[in-house]
Amino acid sequence: MGPVFVLLLLICVCNSEDSLTPAKPHSVGDRLISNGGIFALGFFSPKNSSANSYVGIWYHNIPERTYVWVANRDSPITGSSPGKFVLTTSSDLVLLDSKGSTLWTTMNNITTEATGAAAILLDSGNLVIRLPNGTDIWQSFHHPTDTILPNMSLQLSNNNNLSTHLVAWRAPDDPSTSDYSLGGDSSFQILVWNRTMPYWRRAALDGVLVFAMYQSKSGPIMSQTIVNRGGEFYLTYTVSDGSASMRMILHYTGMVKLLAWNSNSLSWDVFFERPGSSCDRYASCGPFGYCDATEAVATCKCLDGFESVGLDFSLGCQRKKEIRCGQGDSFITLLNMKTPDKFLYIRNRSFDQCAEECSRNCSCTAYAYANLSNLGVTVDQSRCLVWMGELVDTEKRGDGLGENLYLRIPSSSGICSLPTLLLIFCVGLPTKY
Repeated sequence: MGPVFVLLLLICVCNSEDSLTPAKPHSVGDRLISNGGIFALGFFSPKNSSANSYVGIWYHNIPERTYVWVANRDSPITGSSPGKFVLTTSSDLVLLDSKGSTLWTTMNNITTEATGAAAILLDSGNLVIRLPNGTDIWQSFHHPTDTILPNMSLQLSNNNNLSTHLVAWRAPDDPSTSDYSLGGDSSFQILVWNRTMPYWRRAALDGVLVFAMYQSKSGPIMSQTIVNRGGEFYLTYTVSDGSASMRMILHYTGMVKLLAWNSNSLSWDVFFERPGSSCDRYASCGPFGYCDATEAVATCKCLDGFESVGLDFSLGCQRKKEIRCGQGDSFITLLNMKTPDKFLYIRNRSFDQCAEECSRNCSCTAYAYANLSNLGVTVDQSRCLVWMGELVDTEKRGDGLGENLYLRIPSSSGICSLPTLLLIFCVGLPTKY
């Protein structure tokens, strides 16, 4: 019995290792398990798709197999031929098929051999290539698939106006890249695209560092945060100590979902999802229409001073009365709004200067202003948005996280009245821009 006990002990130790070195390549059946037993890495085949296999990371401490990262999602190992996952002496991870052909690799561009480097699976779900001096030269968190994990950062924009994208699985059992992707743009908006067409959009950054906070029934709080690192902006979210396992995914349907593991039902609970309704989809209410999320059932409506073009709200709305330049106009304040898309971003303006930028130009239909000083932006402490022409993808928020949108309306005189619940600014327009 003694030798048997020793053999079982050795097997347990091997399966619990969290690191991969050049001397220990991985084959089918081998796994890395993070130090705390939270995540595992290895070869897998999705349900109902045994013909292809992949290298991925999944939750090790959850009975429902849930993948959070896939290395070779568009280059599967086909058929029954075994693959091999290795760390080279030049500190790159490489996935090889049975013929020795490279299916996937990291590209670290290290020209000298780094003795002692290892690929380590952390309890955060991050796979890192770490040098002996503790420097991480590559990490899976910088190359996500469809999932954001707590404390993982998704780059919204950098100094080259580039961002990191999530890309959804093509189907529940097919991890290959689909038409849906999520990322940021140069104006710090978060969008989901269906191929090249916007599908859902979060409004432009308004200067609030923590722009969303959610509380579960059991008490833990999750906060989504915008982080400024040397002029490069990242989206990250954190959970309080003791919280259930949580993840944010771009679902194969194009939905953005925050999921929390329910240890009682042994399933993932949907914490929130976007688009939250049919009219929350991009521009679904048409030009000058907006999605009223304060209603029990979100409904398309026309902005103040506009009326529906027809029964189909996707056609949008039109002005009840046209603006005549130079005859005096009014700006009404629409509260708690998701600002529209297709704006002009004007930098380094005060609120009054932002209002003047719009009021002096007859083509300007609306403006919005935000203070960005909380973000630690050194070049521009403000965010002045103006709209020239149609307003699309507007929403009245039901969660209190919107901002003021100042909408131009025509006036029969230079004197403005003050209708109930509407804040109105009178503007005498100059004849020249």
